[in-house]
Amino acid sequence: MLTASLLHKYDRPVPRYTSYPTVPQWEHSISPERWESNFSQQFSIENNSNGIAIYIHLPFCESLCTYCGCNKKITTNHKVEDEYIAALLKEWTLYLRLMQEKPILRELHLGGGTPTFFSPENLEKLLTPILSSTIRAEDHAFSFEGHPNNTTYAHLKTLYDLGFRRVSFGVQDNDPAVQKVINRIQPFYKVQEVTETAREIGYTSINFDLIYGLPKQTPESMERTLQKVLSLRPDRVAFYSYAHVPWTSRGQRLFDESDLPSAELKMQLYRQAKFQFSLHGYHDIGMDHFALPSDELFLARWREKCTGMRGEGDGKWEESTLHRNFMGYTTQSAKLLIGLGVSSISDTGNAYAQNNKTIKDYYDSIKQGRLAITKGYFLDEEDQHFKQYILDITCKGSTEFRVCDLAILREYSFPVLEELAADGLLDWTESGMQLSAKGHHFIRIVCSAFDLFIQRKTQQAATVRYSKAI
Repeated sequence: MLTASLLHKYDRPVPRYTSYPTVPQWEHSISPERWESNFSQQFSIENNSNGIAIYIHLPFCESLCTYCGCNKKITTNHKVEDEYIAALLKEWTLYLRLMQEKPILRELHLGGGTPTFFSPENLEKLLTPILSSTIRAEDHAFSFEGHPNNTTYAHLKTLYDLGFRRVSFGVQDNDPAVQKVINRIQPFYKVQEVTETAREIGYTSINFDLIYGLPKQTPESMERTLQKVLSLRPDRVAFYSYAHVPWTSRGQRLFDESDLPSAELKMQLYRQAKFQFSLHGYHDIGMDHFALPSDELFLARWREKCTGMRGEGDGKWEESTLHRNFMGYTTQSAKLLIGLGVSSISDTGNAYAQNNKTIKDYYDSIKQGRLAITKGYFLDEEDQHFKQYILDITCKGSTEFRVCDLAILREYSFPVLEELAADGLLDWTESGMQLSAKGHHFIRIVCSAFDLFIQRKTQQAATVRYSKAI
């Protein structure tokens, strides 16, 4: 049982672990030449067999959602689209020269900001040159984020014709009082219209983003939101914990913090929603995500174990091919992620690089014919081992320890695991660990046991401010 004392004990600031080492530990500047050499080498090592993933950050929004912590630019001037697209395409050509052959494109995601700020014609103008310079994998996964208020039939049809089959709609909350305080007025009929239109066109996976812990949320308002959105039966739901970080997101300073739910109420909202998801046939995939059994995300997390010549299922399930990167959970296995656009992050498996965070600096770099990299990190062998432990926990709920890491684990991680096990969050031995049902509520806390920057209490880690785990 999740007691109040347990919630208070683990309601502490920890990273969200979209990477390890986490972004605050990265170097404030890295050599673009070293990054380019590493990228080209990793592309060669992979032999283009797994292909690449591309994330394109489209930062523009017409209005400010005050809860949002993303990198965005608020404007109603749509003339900005052309200049930004030109910069993105030039950046793409800079990456193309680093690859020894035409890359296989396995995954493509448009994020923001608001990707549907861009006109359908301009999205086609952006994507056609990228797609024509790659080989599309047979099992490719193309997805984009759409705002229900401005995603049109033309947006959906244009992107569908380009190969997109997944769309994520930012619903967040359906209660008028909550929508007013977060400045995202979004009638439910708009969510319903765009969902039905996407299905009519042929999209096979529709995700809704919801947030718990927003100002003014109550169990009653959450129940109303859940009943409405679940009536549309999205294939996936991303149920995110609101991260209150007003020191980095100025819009959040507009909130009256007394309107924010307590840790106990926030956990109540989470458990309330999780019960409804389960009641409606959704399965817990991992950190923040739920999916129907028919969705590829569920099939990547679990696959039926078959026996016999005919492959009849024996009713058991075993872990499979789920992966997690900066785009969230994915069914794809591409080890090279190219981030295009302002603030985007690239990942070669053994190194990270982030682009300039301001549009001006991003433009200046691209105009000079160089990648817009401003910070990054090159992983050593220890980093890669502990990165894998964290990845295993977020994707599988378990991990196996390497013998060569035992000395470090015994000094830094095992004492933390012992305390977590005493609280019923996991089971562990010196060969590995497994989350308990209770532990799934505290995945970020468990991951932090393998964050050596935190466990070693490095000076840099001690000065970083994170959002709370609950």
